[in-house]
Formats: sequence, C-alpha cells, structure tokens
Amino acid sequence: MTTPPSSPSAAALTSRLRAAGCVFAEDEARLLLSVPQSDADLEAMIAQRVAGFPLEAILGWVVFCGLRIGVGPGVFVPRQRTEFLVREAARLSRPGAVVLDLGSGTGALGVALGSMVDGIELHSTDIDTPAVACTRRNTEPLGGRVYQGDLFAPLPPELRGRIDIMLANVPYVPTDAIDLLPPEARDHEPLVTLDGGLDGLEVLRRVAAEATDWLAPGGSLLIEIGDKQRAAATDAVTAGGLTARVVDSEEFYATVVIAQKSPRPVVEAREIA
Repeated sequence: MTTPPSSPSAAALTSRLRAAGCVFAEDEARLLLSVPQSDADLEAMIAQRVAGFPLEAILGWVVFCGLRIGVGPGVFVPRQRTEFLVREAARLSRPGAVVLDLGSGTGALGVALGSMVDGIELHSTDIDTPAVACTRRNTEPLGGRVYQGDLFAPLPPELRGRIDIMLANVPYVPTDAIDLLPPEARDHEPLVTLDGGLDGLEVLRRVAAEATDWLAPGGSLLIEIGDKQRAAATDAVTAGGLTARVVDSEEFYATVVIAQKSPRPVVEAREIA
C-alpha cells in the first residue's frame, strides 16, 4: 500500500517552486498551504503549479482590485495591471451607469467597477463557454446579464446607444510574440484570449468600428494596449468616430486608450416672435 506524501514545510515548498521558475515562490507556497485539503490534494496542486498551470486557476480565485474573483479552468486570469483600466473607468462613471464588459473572461472588470460605483447595470459578453459560466457566477450578485458570442453580436438590440461605460480588455499580443509569453499563459490559457493578430490590434479595430453605435452620447470606451501600440490604437479608435486619449500608469505598468463618443448636441431654444 502506497503511503500518501505528507505536507511539505513552507521552506521546502518554496524551494521546490523556485526551482520550477516561480518568481514569487514564497508567496505562492503560503497560498497553497493555506488551502484546507488533504496531503494528496495539496501534492496534486503543487504538481500542477510545477508543471506551469496558473496559480489562480489552481486556487480557483484571484485577488483583483481588492476583491476575490472566482477563476475557472481554461479561463483567462485577469492581470493586476488591468486594475488601472477599472480605476480610470470609475472616474468616468456615475451611479446607475450602463456598463458593458467585452470579452469578460472571469467578469472581474465589471465586478470591480460595480464595487466602486453604486447601482451599475452590468452586461458582459464572451465567446468562450467556460468564460461565460465563470462570468455568470461572479456577476450574479450584481444582477449582471451575460451573453455568449463574439464581441457585440449577442447583445440585445435595446442596448444600442445606451452604454455609458465600455470595458474592453481584449487580446493585444502580436501573433509573433505569443511564444515569448510566460509558459503559464502561453501553454495554459486559451489562445483566443491572447492573440491579437499580426500587430496585436485586430480585435481592437473590430471593437472600435462598432463601439460608436452602442455607446450612449458622451459614453466612453476603455481599452488596454501595449505601450508601443498607442499611435496605431489611437488611429483605429479615431477612425471609428470616437475622440481618443491615452493614459499611462507607472504603478501598474499599464497603458489604456480612453475613447469618448460626442455628447448629444445642445439645441438652443429660439424666441418666437
């Protein structure tokens, strides 16, 4: 009869994770050891991490904007840098705003914005079945509505022209750069969530081309990009009929395009003689 392995010490686990290339091995060891489980289950989790699976997918959650967000197998894990996009969106939002999270993944962006802005009406779309299920679980407490399909395609027509804030953390890695990503992303996250095409901006251009029709007057689209993509991304958004500016964060190492639809023109009353 085989005896199951006993739980390793924090120091031993840290050494094992560090040898596997985990940069934050000490923190990861602490998190893995904090999960109530049998020794055999712990060993299975450690083996997954050593094999390169994302830690968040193994734990089943990620901390994003101070919130614990559920993560399902095969679903894109939100990066800490994307917190910058959400914080910028909160600056532009008002209580009760209509919000769309495009390519929602876990639904983290909408959930985080809902924790910062009261009473938002949250809608989310994703093309991938596991992501839709994960988004639904995470946004249910907010009364969020989730649609499966490609970008705007599954949205109900009555949302057209009503969206105040559009969050779009769509793929922006150039195809040729996919092989340069860390193995945990490259080998264990869906390619559709990473590959942005030849220059990384193919999905962004599709979003920009349709965003104007769905945004309310004065509504804003926020979309994360790479630092070297700012000129091409701005051109794409402008071509879609929006006014664009780019904001950066040294704290989050993030770059975001903020694009706005023109407000509804003010019609001056004329005095009738």
